Amino acid sequence: MKGLKLLLLAALVMPGIAMASERNDLQSCYDTAQLPELKPVAPGRELIVVVDETVPVPEDIQKQAWGQISRFVQPGDSVKLYSFSAFLPGEYLRLLYAGKLDKKAEEDARDDASARKLRTLDQCLASQPRNFEAGFGKLFVKSLREAREDIPRSEIMNALRKIGEDIKASDKASDHVVFLISDMLENSDYTSFYAKNQIRNLVVADELKKAQTHNLFADLSGARIYVTGAGLITDGVKQSYRSGKTMDALNQFWGEYFSHSNASLSGFGTPSLGGDLK
Repeated sequence: MKGLKLLLLAALVMPGIAMASERNDLQSCYDTAQLPELKPVAPGRELIVVVDETVPVPEDIQKQAWGQISRFVQPGDSVKLYSFSAFLPGEYLRLLYAGKLDKKAEEDARDDASARKLRTLDQCLASQPRNFEAGFGKLFVKSLREAREDIPRSEIMNALRKIGEDIKASDKASDHVVFLISDMLENSDYTSFYAKNQIRNLVVADELKKAQTHNLFADLSGARIYVTGAGLITDGVKQSYRSGKTMDALNQFWGEYFSHSNASLSGFGTPSLGGDLK
């Protein structure tokens, strides 16, 4: 597994890619080997990584996030990478990567296949995890590096609502995990978790009512949600100290929000997520 520093050095500038319901940026080994009939049809898991580009993330949390992703992803998994900030020129929700790692075919399914094609298949399967790391990792690092403190808005709930719509449009996985790298501080026309450049002590019931009034709840298809970076603050925020009361209210709001959005909050890093994705 390549380290994050190597990925930082390897990162190249690439244009944003629009969302699509069907897409695979990782070539299927079964198609490469001309053995599509051997491809397992089990739906598997889907990992959705979402990067909030309105707040720079410290390098140690970037490294932890990469490690959590790399430990989670296994053959048979689908992986998507989104980035978002606010609806400004050049800044919008983008699907940067969508790929599916192939799972090895059952041995009895290989019995009648060409030996030459099977060699091609096995070589491809062996190299596919490295190809995934190179392709996904480059874009993951690029999205983290492009985070800016000068974007005045952060439309987290709107981004989650649109991601939920995308899941529904292309839902072939049986198990969804969403990994959010964000300060989780909504700052939009709908509501703001700031007041006078300070993080507010949220009244959770009031914020949930606003989310309902503005139709901001998502449908995340029963996903387990993990957050890292919650409560991170930029230089423009006067209040560098965040009390336990403030963070507890933030945690409670998002727990309730995800419960109303057909999902469950399984980990809330304030800012670092301690455990692994499951």
